Amino acid sequence: MIDFAGKSHLNKNDLDGYKLIGDGKDGEIYQIAEDKCVKYFFKEETQQKELEALKVGQSSPVFPGLYEYGDNYIVMQYVEGVSLARHLKKEKQISKALTAKVIALLQELQRVGFTRWDTEIRHILIAQDHQLKVIDHKRAFSTKTHIPTKLFKGLKKYDVLDEFLEYVKELHPSSYQDWMNKK
Repeated sequence: MIDFAGKSHLNKNDLDGYKLIGDGKDGEIYQIAEDKCVKYFFKEETQQKELEALKVGQSSPVFPGLYEYGDNYIVMQYVEGVSLARHLKKEKQISKALTAKVIALLQELQRVGFTRWDTEIRHILIAQDHQLKVIDHKRAFSTKTHIPTKLFKGLKKYDVLDEFLEYVKELHPSSYQDWMNKK
């Protein structure tokens, strides 16, 4: 395993030999242990934004645990599971129980103080214990949203938005009313 002690900056070749488990425009994620992964950022500015959000989120069970970090990386809990996007693609429906968990996750984003209470369905992970975790928080404080438009867009893509909203109407009528009034 990489010795992160005192290491403020990772080089790309430091990650040779580790399994790439995710990549995007901001960086790459490698599994470095059974329960840990490292997100390597292309820009330090993005790392700082995500780190700030992860630190704030440590009081909540919906965020991966934070272990350590440097200028261009964050070591965090590896969440074994499947994204909500993949789950919906396979199941072609959303359950009332899963809707309740998504509502609770959105409420957690608000409770910890995020100004963006939205996330994409590919950033919601369903862990093996069926609990939800949310990843990729770089816009947690730089964007202000009170309606989960990105979530809605993803749910619509998999044709489960109406089903989701019907459950929200039943489970959390105030959120439903608020979202529909601002939509």
